[in-house]
Parts: sequence; structure tokens; C-alpha cells
Amino acid sequence: MQKTLLRSDAILLTTAIIWGFAFVAQRVGMNYVGPFLFNGIRFALGCLVLIPFILKNGISNGRRDNERKALDLRTLVLGGALAGLTLFGGSSLQQVGIVYTTAGKAGFITGLYVVIVPFLGLLWKQHTNRGTWMGAICAASGLYFLSITEQLTIDFGDFLVLLGAFCFAVHVLVIGWLSPKMDSLRLAFIQYAAVSFISLFTAFIVEDVSINGIYQAAVPILYGGVMSVGIAYTLQVIGQRTAHPAHASIILSLEAVFAALGGWLLLQEVMTLRQLSGCALMLSGMLISQLWGYFAYIQAGKNHYYSSIHRD
Repeated sequence: MQKTLLRSDAILLTTAIIWGFAFVAQRVGMNYVGPFLFNGIRFALGCLVLIPFILKNGISNGRRDNERKALDLRTLVLGGALAGLTLFGGSSLQQVGIVYTTAGKAGFITGLYVVIVPFLGLLWKQHTNRGTWMGAICAASGLYFLSITEQLTIDFGDFLVLLGAFCFAVHVLVIGWLSPKMDSLRLAFIQYAAVSFISLFTAFIVEDVSINGIYQAAVPILYGGVMSVGIAYTLQVIGQRTAHPAHASIILSLEAVFAALGGWLLLQEVMTLRQLSGCALMLSGMLISQLWGYFAYIQAGKNHYYSSIHRD
């Protein structure tokens, strides 16, 4: 059991590293191509990476899969398109925003979606807890130190990435609603295809598309598409099957830390002490928001166990 947990933790840590360094790839890619073209190609590559897994999953499901295919197709396409639309909003705002900010700051601000999700869930009358409010206060304080200027304004790039974090939070809720109803790999494929199509359509309208630019940005695009979209998503699914929930929450939150580390190592990005304090507060807020409910559940289970012993 311990060996299985260590393996899942290692897989999730790899996922966090890939996602963190993807912010560096996104930043570098903007030197050669526009944000919509970059996203369009990388999400198309993500689709290609998922095809072998989808085919393998379909073969293993066999006849039962064929019987459901006609019934599920319409739901799958509509659901994938809805998920893709929200993912397009988040990835586009993030990609445009990263032109005007650093990879490290973008990583931490994007990570705020884990704090935003429970608050958006209130619109659907989903229960929240004290940890969510405490995490939100920590995260908001961190955002102030990281991005708010002395004139009490927020940097343009940081603002766009923050709007993107809200879109990612909506995307999480949409996926949470859709995933029990359909195959997760096929849902991922449809939403990635939707993002790719909308991004490429937008790129050909508003950006200067050139083969030379794509060639020069090939390495960042390949990393963003194959590693970040395709492989990391698959690793997350594999890792979370057997991972301890608390471990998964902590490890995946380290994506922001690796984004800052990658920006420092590869792009020579340096944060001030004020910004580093903001990062620490934001990471604390993310962890509190994610882990509070889990530990409350564990404590409630212990209390139930002791009370049952007392009754007996």
C-alpha cells in the first residue's frame, strides 16, 4: 500500500512539474506566435496524444461501449463543446495575460481557481466551510502583495490571468457536472478539439499567422501540447486513482511553485520580497481551501467512531 501511495505521489509531482514549467513554454512561445495560434496548435496536439488512450479504452469496453455510442454522442458533443468554451476562455485570457506578466506570477494567480471554485459553487447551493473563507482571505491578501501596485491598481497582465482563473473555476464546475455522465477521455478530447478550433479560427482573424513563426515556436508549442495538455492530463488521471486526497491536493498546488522556479531558472525572472510574500500567502490560501474539508471529514469520522464505542 505504501509503495502504491509513493508511486501515485511521484506521478502527481511529475504532473505538477510539467504544468509549472508549461508557463515558461507559454511565455517563450509568445516571442514568435500570437496567443490564439499558440493555444490552437497545442490543444490540437493534446487531442492527438489522447487518441491512443481513447482507442484502447474503447476496445476494452467492447460491445457495451458500442451499444451506448449512439445515445451518448449528442450529449458528449454538447457537453464537450460547453467545457471547451469555458476552457477556451480561461486558456485565452491566461495566454494573452502572460505576454504582459511573468511566468511565476501567472502560475500563482492561475492557481487561485481552487479558491474560487467553492464560491462559485454557492450559486448552485453547494456547501462551503470556514477553510474556504480563510483560504480566500489568505489568497486575496497574497494577490494584493503580488499584483496590486502602490496606486492600488492591478497590472494589466495579472488582471487578465485573474479573469482566466475565474474561467478555469467555471470549467472545473462544468467538468464536475459532466464527468459522471460520460467517458472522461472522450470528454477531454472533445473539449480540447473545441478549444483548438475556436483558437485557430480567432488566430486567422486577429493574428499574423506565419509558418516561420510556428517553426521558431515549435519547442514551446510541442511542450505545451504534448507534455502539458496530453501527457500531464493522463498522468493526473492515473495518479489520482490511488493517491491520498490530501497528498494530491498539496502536490498539485505545487504547480505554482514550479512555475516560479521555471521562470527564475530559464527566464531569469526575479520577484521582490513583497511579491514572494504574496506568493507564500496565495499558496497557503490554496492549501487551506483544499485541505480544510478533508481534515474536517477525517475528524468527523473519528468522532463518530469514539461516540459509537461510548454507546456500546
